[in-house]
Amino acid sequence: MTERIDSLQIGMHWFRERPGGLDRMFMALIQSLPAQGVDVRGLVAGTGNVQTETNGLVQAFAGERDGLGARLRGARRHSIRLKRARAPDVVASHFALYAAPTLGVFARVPRIVHFHGPWAAESSASGRGKLSHAVRHAIEQTVYRGARRHIVLSQAFARVLQTDYRIPEESIRVVPGCVDVARFDTPHTKAQARERLGLHQDRPQLFCIRRLVPRMGLEDLIDAMFVVKQSVPDVHLTIAGKGMLEAQLRARIAARGLESHVTLAGFVSDEDLPLWYRAADLSVVPTVTLEGFGLTTVESLAAGTPVLVTPVGGLPEAVAPLSAGLVLPSIGFNAIGRGIVDCLLGTHPLPDAESCRQYARSRFDYAAVASQVAAVYREVLDQS
Repeated sequence: MTERIDSLQIGMHWFRERPGGLDRMFMALIQSLPAQGVDVRGLVAGTGNVQTETNGLVQAFAGERDGLGARLRGARRHSIRLKRARAPDVVASHFALYAAPTLGVFARVPRIVHFHGPWAAESSASGRGKLSHAVRHAIEQTVYRGARRHIVLSQAFARVLQTDYRIPEESIRVVPGCVDVARFDTPHTKAQARERLGLHQDRPQLFCIRRLVPRMGLEDLIDAMFVVKQSVPDVHLTIAGKGMLEAQLRARIAARGLESHVTLAGFVSDEDLPLWYRAADLSVVPTVTLEGFGLTTVESLAAGTPVLVTPVGGLPEAVAPLSAGLVLPSIGFNAIGRGIVDCLLGTHPLPDAESCRQYARSRFDYAAVASQVAAVYREVLDQS
């Protein structure tokens, strides 16, 4: 029998307290790695409820709203405490800022980086200045440089690691994102899901869930709806999510006369999310930059709903093996609008619900992805 591995997972937040793609992946690995022979302990910024919910597996080293110094000191203090209790076999970092204070603590322990995205570049895309970018990039470089392996979500992010952080190709392993496929494969029919969510039964329904920030392409998607309604007059789009662009997006919807065609739904609970996917005829991911994988693509497919994506980052890698036609030819409102029209009018055939679900189940379910992560951990230890 293969010997079990003891891992320390250093994350950002606990998903149930502050939802995000990185946090969902972190939680998924905490839940699924033990079945693959990898025991887990974790550190995140959060409340005391994290430890209670995880039966002590994950601890909060500080509150997410605490000052930066308090969070960094907390991460180091808790890591020292965990090492004194039992030194891990490997340390897996998911967020460079909180991994940085622990580097000296685990100097002799093999480190693995889960690269969820370029933190510095994402901050710049959200409007932060050059100094902020430089500091964040330096922190990332320090954390990434000493790791034995770097796990990325796509070949697109592998190229980012090599180009922007000078990480050698031989240390990079591609492991896609994962979802609990069974949870998204809700037993509700499309009609039942629409009834529960208060959506019109007889209108073509589109769905997009994104943070309302500039790089997500939501401005293009709203403009595309003006194109779509010319050919599909009763079309309706729901955009779920919160963020800094909310007021601007509402103004854009009004300026385009799309109040009856586009709804900003705000925060959608994790419990209701499978219903939103199931209720839609089509999901859309209109990202314009810095998309390493796009968990929302797999969530939609797991619910049996095809998803149309822009040709950005790792998005094509996530869906093209199912159908190359799910990848738009370019970004921009014209390409998005024409693509949606072709899908809704049947000009462009889409994979059926069962094909979407089976594809997600075979490639992206928790067990399938966790086994690949565990294999990378074992590879590191075998070479130590």
